[in-house]
Amino acid sequence: MKKTILLLVLSFVLFQCKDDLNKLTVFNMDFRESVAIQSNTGLNLPFNVFTPDITTNSESSFANNNTRKDLIQDVRLKQLTLTITSPSSGNFKFLKSIGLYLSADGLQEIKIAGKENISDNVGNTLDLDIIDIDLKEYIKKDKYKVRLNTVTDELISQDHQIEIYSVFRVDAKILGI
Repeated sequence: MKKTILLLVLSFVLFQCKDDLNKLTVFNMDFRESVAIQSNTGLNLPFNVFTPDITTNSESSFANNNTRKDLIQDVRLKQLTLTITSPSSGNFKFLKSIGLYLSADGLQEIKIAGKENISDNVGNTLDLDIIDIDLKEYIKKDKYKVRLNTVTDELISQDHQIEIYSVFRVDAKILGI
């Protein structure tokens, strides 16, 4: 009887420690990048907006979290928010739909987020619907590119500066644990 109780207690402690260790191996990486949507964009036609290369600084982020590239198990996009920073009166009601694609050297381009049937009362901030896929190979690269594929349903008279804010959840082994 004592052995059974001891085994149960030991199992609980080990399970709890594993849960605590798992929490230590998860951290977030966030990125901010800006793009411009030109005022002369056509209606109801898809068009692309590209970002310059986005540097991941993954090596230093991993080191700050006591891990390395080879220990990354999973990377998932948790948040992707677009905010119009200029003009100050700008809003996203000119958009009908938007898709956000990620590419990196040697890797295929993939869709990671999007939004369809965007409301006319959307405002200047737009949270995209996230596609739940593992992005570790992209984030482990030194840099990646973002492509916005948009369809507008309204003409805009001014260029719109848009900030892309993304948060990636990284699950890694910490120093091989």
